[in-house]
Amino acid sequence: MSGVSGTDGGAAQVEQVFREAYGAALATLVRFTGDIDVAEDAVQDAFVVASDKWRKHGIPTNPAGWIITTARNRVIDGWRRARRGSELYQEVGVLLSNELPEDEGPVMDDRLRLIFTCCHPSLRMEHRVALTLRLLGGLSLEEVARSFLVTDAAMAKRLVRAKFKIKAAGIPYRIPKDADIPDRLLSVLAVLYLIYNTGADSSGRVSLRREAIRLTRVLVDLMPDEPESLGLLALMLLNEARMSARTSGPDLVLLRDQDRERWDRRLIVEGQDIVRRFVPMGRPGQYQIQAAIQAVHCEALTFEETDWNQIAALYDQLYALTPTPVVALNRAIAMSEVAGPESGLIALDAIGSALDSYHLMHATRGTTLRRLGRLPEARLAFQRAADLAVAESDKRFIARQIEKLGERLNDHVEG
Repeated sequence: MSGVSGTDGGAAQVEQVFREAYGAALATLVRFTGDIDVAEDAVQDAFVVASDKWRKHGIPTNPAGWIITTARNRVIDGWRRARRGSELYQEVGVLLSNELPEDEGPVMDDRLRLIFTCCHPSLRMEHRVALTLRLLGGLSLEEVARSFLVTDAAMAKRLVRAKFKIKAAGIPYRIPKDADIPDRLLSVLAVLYLIYNTGADSSGRVSLRREAIRLTRVLVDLMPDEPESLGLLALMLLNEARMSARTSGPDLVLLRDQDRERWDRRLIVEGQDIVRRFVPMGRPGQYQIQAAIQAVHCEALTFEETDWNQIAALYDQLYALTPTPVVALNRAIAMSEVAGPESGLIALDAIGSALDSYHLMHATRGTTLRRLGRLPEARLAFQRAADLAVAESDKRFIARQIEKLGERLNDHVEG
């Protein structure tokens, strides 16, 4: 046992340790009981016991094991009291013998089973995200609801629907077969990246970004030879390293204007080490390429030192793999730096109307036109971006660009 006392700090540490152990404990209990609701109730009951005992006597060296044992015993006691038939007593006998059913699939870990269950493609994306945060992240119902700006009641309904879908559709609690893992893994990675980006959209949701990084670390630990999992972790870490420099008070700061002394060099080193780890695997994917792009940005001590040729080549590779309009937009930005704004504008025009409702498309176009000296067109592009922007920080940034363009246009007229 560790020496955690009954202070407020001790209570906070108990809660943090429980959250970190929650996913592993719940995953094992789901496997024992075959029922997510039963497993959740048992783990929550175990936490009530833990919150009292751990604060008094210290946190055990294996918190997840302690929670599993306590929760399992409560499930068994409940089954015994219910006296629900001989088949149930047979199950109890298996549990008491501590013999687990034979593992299916290539990886033997209950958490991995639960990750693939929560992120099953037949579930709606919002259900996958909510289940992942609730069941694997250990966030409370209130925390999950707050993270996605919905009411507790709405999130409760979302979780109930998701768990009902798992039962009704017979979604299996198991690792996919070897041949199915690459496609299914993409669903898992997409959920984790969505969680991270939801946190990145608001500086007030730092905990959501941290939770996404923590869950991705768990996935990497469970599947260390999957390069796309490594790629996503590196991408998150390299993005996170620059997060504090992206704002100044409530305002956005562009990459070229960021104070690079504020970048977290520890996270950059870790992210770049992971990039060097997956490159020799020779199985490039979208998250690996995006991580490599961020690694190149993080290598530059100043904006002017950025290796834009390498970044443009990586975007070419990414576009060949995932030819989406957003990738094309970022590729056009890189081309502007490599071959000049005229080339960038041609690349933007080639995207057509695919991103007409995306404010960053019009903001990028405004920036490119401004570099070409086409100021009236640039102002129109920024005004369109302002009409589409939702976040207050984006609106403020675009308004400043319009104001600066107005000043330049006035100077031009007066001159």
